[in-house]
Formats: sequence, structure tokens, C-alpha cells
Amino acid sequence: MDSTVKPQDTDASAARSASEANGLQPFLHDAVVTLHAPSLVISSADGQFRGGVDGFYHGDRRALSELTVAAEGIALAPVRGGLRGADRADFRAVLRGLGETTPDPAVALHRRRRTRDGRMEEVVEITNDGIRHVGLRLTVTAATDLATMEQVKSGRPPRALSAEAAEAHAIGFSWSAGDFGVQLTAEPAPDTLHLPEGRLSYDIDLPPGTSWSVTLDCVAAYTDGDQFPAPPDGQLPWHTPTLHSADRGLDRWLTQSLADLDRLRLTDPRSPGPDRPDQFLAAGAPWFLTLFGRDSLWAARMLLPLGTGLAAGTLRTLARRQGAVTDPATEEQPGRILHEVRRDTPQLAKQLGLPPVYYGTVDATPLWITLLHDAWRWGLAPGEVEALLPHAEAALAWMRTQADASGDGFLKYVDQSGHGLSNQGWKDSDDSIRYHDGRLATAPIALCEVQAYAYEAARGGAALLRAFGRPGADRWEEWAARLADRFRKHFWVEDAHGPYPAVALDGDGRPADAVTSGFGHLLGTGLLNAEESALLAARLTGPDLDAGHGLRTLSSDAVGFNPFGYHTGSIWPHDTAIAVHGLVRAGFPDAAASLAQGLLTASAAFDSRLPELFAGHGAEGGSRPAPYPASCRPQAWAAASSVSVLQAALGLDADVPAGTVTVAPAFAAAYAPLTVTGLQVGQGGLDITVAADGRVDVTVPEGLSLVTR
Repeated sequence: MDSTVKPQDTDASAARSASEANGLQPFLHDAVVTLHAPSLVISSADGQFRGGVDGFYHGDRRALSELTVAAEGIALAPVRGGLRGADRADFRAVLRGLGETTPDPAVALHRRRRTRDGRMEEVVEITNDGIRHVGLRLTVTAATDLATMEQVKSGRPPRALSAEAAEAHAIGFSWSAGDFGVQLTAEPAPDTLHLPEGRLSYDIDLPPGTSWSVTLDCVAAYTDGDQFPAPPDGQLPWHTPTLHSADRGLDRWLTQSLADLDRLRLTDPRSPGPDRPDQFLAAGAPWFLTLFGRDSLWAARMLLPLGTGLAAGTLRTLARRQGAVTDPATEEQPGRILHEVRRDTPQLAKQLGLPPVYYGTVDATPLWITLLHDAWRWGLAPGEVEALLPHAEAALAWMRTQADASGDGFLKYVDQSGHGLSNQGWKDSDDSIRYHDGRLATAPIALCEVQAYAYEAARGGAALLRAFGRPGADRWEEWAARLADRFRKHFWVEDAHGPYPAVALDGDGRPADAVTSGFGHLLGTGLLNAEESALLAARLTGPDLDAGHGLRTLSSDAVGFNPFGYHTGSIWPHDTAIAVHGLVRAGFPDAAASLAQGLLTASAAFDSRLPELFAGHGAEGGSRPAPYPASCRPQAWAAASSVSVLQAALGLDADVPAGTVTVAPAFAAAYAPLTVTGLQVGQGGLDITVAADGRVDVTVPEGLSLVTR
């Protein structure tokens, strides 16, 4: 996964510093990010921390903002730097001119970084492969501002603090502020310790063929513990599959994604069993390394082919925080599933400040119900499902209450607090919901995809209620049918290319007629009939939406289309993966295959670690998509998209209560020969082989029968 350090990396570092000086959100596209949630490290591609967004973070606080290594009077020439998995990175540089007797480099510096929960360890090694005896003075400089993540994101972090001496038994520095403390130590001890500047200096003598190293160990902690701690070792809540296909890019994408997902795991401290706490996925690094209702639910749903443990932990974590009262300040409502949880109050803009526990989301509640239904079908134990049914009934009641209050039976949102999110679907930037001519829609807003989520949740909720002998199943099926009729009557509009659903209805019930990637979220939910699904499948593969690397969030034909627009022209991998899955469910595997290939092409451009989003210029703008510079990378649902695409390619589905597993390869032949082992259905393993000639061999768990089409 290494990436060669290019000359422009120096310019990129200068750009990061300029962003900080001007109060702009820092860029991340050229950064190397290692993580072990709730900790992460961000550095330049040469391994140095130089301010800006660089640093070692723990629990949304920056523990180190500067960590540089320099050799006095000698230029360091970076030659390679990059990831090794998710939590480790290596960086190499040449000490130019030192010990050289030919044009070949003689003395090199190697930095090996490992990120752990609350700790960063870095080994700095100098190796003399020349024939001359050399000497040098190496200086390590460390500093911190102990900034909150929001301060870093604003581009205006506080000033650096003075370093104090580490504890008596260690050599190094310490910093503290309020409930957060940091200590950096070095082994061996430096020849010179500079306080309060935070410098460690070593006089190094290296005969030919020898090396010298120092280990830097930085530990960060809150006095009252982590809000969401890292999981105990050895408690991965899913089974890790092994994939071998004819497309090594697909294999690498899955491998890197699973490594990233492993290190995005967090636990719920409210779990009743402290030895085996419930786990969920943090949304993404660095900006969203915490519990997000929508993101955590989608990621868990995408990973169901690996087991139901993550889904169960995510469902229970959110159920413990399900809304119980009506509070306009936090937008909590009875039965509602939350949007996000923070330790502090995020101040996102002058007029936008979210409470630490914020409920302003319209889609997390139906998505929670659907995840419970899908986890049940994939084999979540009946006792675990039944324990969550009261929460499902409360969530269904919230849907009914909101639809009744809207006056037209649709799920809508409007910011009740005056300082929350103006848009409360997954496209939650304030300019995301608009008309084709560029005008913004006014609240209350009913999103097209949210009605599909509600339909699917009502149907899934009905199936759960009926299976477990609880009342209300027929009423919810009738509710879903009425919703589908209303949707067909009010959302569908038409342009020169034919009929399609508007992105939303505005506060006056008028269709906001922008053409968006939201079509993909409707497919396969049951909301559409066959003719409507065919219309949307054709629109999704049109050149205005399909950029060749994935789906644009807004048609390139729309007024206001911006390839760098957060939700107005960029490409989000999870958004495209949802469309791929929906197209297969709706019976359009060829269209799904084309979009999946676009994501696979993009994954190669990003060293198999797809970011939260990237620019939507399209394949005509070059074979490699341009990054969205401030994007999270890794992001949970972007990483989980690799599993979702693999599931769609295999046409894989499960219905453990009915005793069946379905394998109907949709476009897996594109990657054949393909073998995937270690998938999980219920309590058993699932192995699938697709031969080059199209033959399919499946090993299903005992007690389940195979269904093919």
C-alpha cells in the first residue's frame, strides 16, 4: 500500500500551513492516516508532523501537533512513505551526501509507526550501508496544542503549549490541560533534553554496516476514561473472509477495507457485560471518529454477510440511547434514533452548534428497524431479536407520528432548534437539496430515499411482529402500501429523458426536481414497481450521473453541479454501492456491474482505501479520480462498500428463519475464477467458488438449503 513521495508533497505541506493561517478546513488527501479507534495519527507522506491537520489524536483531542526528525546540516530526502495495513506506516529517507563515495545513497533513515489505543509508538532508525565511518547530530522536536478536533477542523487551532519534563522514571516531555494529558518518552535517553522547547538531541556515531535507533512512545488519556473505548483484543464481531479472484484489485480493496474496519471499531461503555461489550463502527477518521446513527447502521448492514455480531452491537448501542422525551434543543423525540454523540459540543459554524447528543436525523430510525429485520434474516439469535422488539415498536411509532404530523403522510424534517442541521438526510450539507435550476428547497423537506427507507422499515417491521407473535403486522403492511401510492402520486416528475422521482418535496409539497444519485436508494426496497425500477436503472447509468468512477450525487446537467461539491456533484462510494446492491435486487445486474467496476477502478487510484467521497469530474477527466481534499479516509461505509459490492456480485442473500441461502451470481463472472471463504450465515460458514466457465460451487451451513436462480 506504499505510495512514492512526490516533489509536490512539500507544496502540499505548505498549503496545509496556509490553510491553518487563513482559518480554512485542512486538506487530507495527501496525508498518511493510521488508526486504532479512538486514536489516530495523521502525517505528511514523509512521516513528519508539521501542524495543520497533522498529529496524534485520541478521543477527538490532539495529543501531538508536531513531531519532526532532522539531522543537523544534512538534508533529508524522502523516498517512500505509506501504510502497512490500517494501524502501521513506514517512511524512508536518504541523508543526502552523508558517507557517500559514489552516486549511491549510503545513510538512510527509516521511521516505523504503530498506532494503538491511546498510544503511538515510533521507531526511528539510522542505517549506514556505506564504507565510511559517519557521525551526525539527530534532533527530534515534539509539540502540542491539545486542540479539540473541531478546533483543528476550523483551521484555527490554539497555540502550542510549553513542554514539561516527563515523570521522574522516564526521559521525555508531558503536557496537560483539564481532563486530558499526554506524555512522550524516548529510549535510549537523549544526549540533550531541551525544555520547554520539546527537543531531544542525539550525537550518533555509525561505523560502516551498523545502525542506531530510538523508540518514541507517546501516551494520551482522559482522566475520566474514553467516551467510547476501544474493544478488547481478540473480540472481532465478524468473521474475516478470504477472497481470491482474477482481479487482484478487488482482493486488495477487500483486504484493506477489512483492516480499516477492524480499527474503526468502538465499544459501548453502557453494555451490561464489561468483558464483552457491544461494538459498533465509528463513522470515519479524522472528523467523525465516534458513534453516528446513520453511518454505523449502514456499515453494519453492509457487513451482514460476515456475521451478525456487529449489527447486534450497533442496534443495542443505539437502542440504549433511543429517544424517550421531546426536547427541541437536541431534537430528541420518543422512539427516535440519534444522529451523533460527541464528548464536547461541536461548533460547526457561527450559527451551527450541535449538542453532544444530537437527534437531528430523519433516516436513522427507519434504518435501525431495517437493520434489525435484515440481521434476523441473516441469523441473529431469536432471543436477541426479541429483546429489541420494544425498541422496534417505538421506532415504528415514531415513523407513524412523524408521517401523521406532516399532513401528507410523508416522513419530513425541519430543524427545530435553530442551530442544528438544516438538512437531516445523509446529504446533510445546507445546499444539497435543490431544484434542477439550482434553487434550494425550503423546509419541511420530504426526501425521496427516506420514503423508501420508511416503506422498507414498515414491511420489515411487519415481518418481525408477525414472526414473534406481536400485534400490528397487518396495519404496517397497509401503511407501507398507502405510502407507496402517495409516493407514486406526488414524487414523480418528468424531463426530456422521461419520468423520474424528484429528490424531495419542499415545504409547500412541490417536487424539488433535481436529478440525483438518490435513485439508487429506492431500488430493491419494494417501493417501486418493475416499470419504475427499469426507468431508474436506465437513468443511473446515464453519463450525467455515472461518472465512470461511481455515481455523482447531482446530475452534471443540473445548475449548480460542482465536481467538488460535498453533496452537489461529488462521488460517495457507499452511495454507489447502495445503488449496485439495489440494481441487483431489482433485476438489473448489467447496470450494477458497470457501477461496481467504476468503484473498483477508483479504489486502485486511492491505494485500495476508498475515501468518504471524491471529486465527480468523471473518467473523461482522467483515469484517476481527483480527491475531495478534506475527505475522511478511511470512512466506515466507504470501506464496508467492498463487502456490499461482493455480496451484490454473488447475488447473495439469506433467510435463516426460512432455512435458505440464496446464491445467484449477478456479475461475479467478471472476476472469475473467484473463491471466497469464511462468509457467515447464522452460526455457520459459507464458501463460494465461481469458475471461469461460470460454474458455481457453494458450501452452505448445516441446516440451510441453497437457492439458486
